Amino acid sequence: MSSIFSQIIAGEIPCYKIYEDPKTIAILTIRPHTKGHTLVIPKVEVDHWDDVPPEFFGHMWQTAQFVAKMLKEKLHPARVGIMVAGFEVPHAHIHLIPINEMEDLSIGKAYDATQEELKEVHTIITS
Repeated sequence: MSSIFSQIIAGEIPCYKIYEDPKTIAILTIRPHTKGHTLVIPKVEVDHWDDVPPEFFGHMWQTAQFVAKMLKEKLHPARVGIMVAGFEVPHAHIHLIPINEMEDLSIGKAYDATQEELKEVHTIITS
């Protein structure tokens, strides 16, 4: 069975897409730590980040850097934190989290975002 991310990439499940190219997609997470919490996902289904094929691995990090700059420009956080955990979905991904303090990276900060909030943040970032 394909991961939920593979289903999103295939267009089978809707998402709030921030960026997409032939090798990666960046989407808003439905369980953000802060507004603008974005996932950068390679378009190859691999469970562990350290198993991502080289032709996707470097590009995934270039996308993360590009999207982080978008988040900084549009949302004005002090920093954009990065987290790679891999427990939530068995498909490698990078968390980009707009932060103003270290506590913003805490797993306990995650909450269920409303569709209205996701739509609002998506509009801010992509406009």
